[in-house]
Amino acid sequence: MSNHNLLELKGVHTHIGAYHILHGVDLAVPRGGLTMLLGRNGAGKTTTLRTVMGLWQASQGTVRFNGSDITASSTPDIAQLGIAYVPENMGIFSDLTVKENLLLAARSASHAGEMDDARLKWIFKLFPAVEKFWNHPAGKLSGGQKQMLAVARAIVEPRELLIVDEPSKGLAPAIINNMIDAFAELKARGVTLLLVEQNINFAKRLGDTVAVMDNGVVVHAGSMAELAADEELQQSLLGLAL
Repeated sequence: MSNHNLLELKGVHTHIGAYHILHGVDLAVPRGGLTMLLGRNGAGKTTTLRTVMGLWQASQGTVRFNGSDITASSTPDIAQLGIAYVPENMGIFSDLTVKENLLLAARSASHAGEMDDARLKWIFKLFPAVEKFWNHPAGKLSGGQKQMLAVARAIVEPRELLIVDEPSKGLAPAIINNMIDAFAELKARGVTLLLVEQNINFAKRLGDTVAVMDNGVVVHAGSMAELAADEELQQSLLGLAL
């Protein structure tokens, strides 16, 4: 594994029950950059993320993080290494307040007073809604606010890698801009990001590198700027789905 890549998948196959979903995925996520994983619905993007997190086990190939082989590691062990994952359904506890949701994610704190104050202030600056609705049940938040809470939960403790499945899905343009600013700020702080996205404009604005999946394999990998500038290539790789 090159030192340049924080996360690297080599020849990864994943079976879910009788279904063979990933057919030898090669994916590199350069350290300190933002990698976009694009592709049509059903291309295998979410399965790739879940395989990285150990939620599904690779049946072949290797997943390496920071030089260590994590292919057979358990999800809690993988998270412990400094990887945070925000699934598409966000995994928020609706009945709990925003504060309680964050507290659950802050493993080192047993009550709000023990949470890292400077870090909380930083999160409030990134996502003002988190502060505004601090004592409200998370279930009462709008879709965009829930998405912000989900990302806030993922970064309440320092992480090396943040993986987010479809951060812009169903969000209003103003909220998308807020999300883009937040991800840019995280990157500036040295967090490496891997985002699955359907929205090519969102991807263009944020991505450093890009990988495009189709039928369980990566069919294109390179610089996001190059793909963004080549409409013919976008068309052939992504079709009209975007």
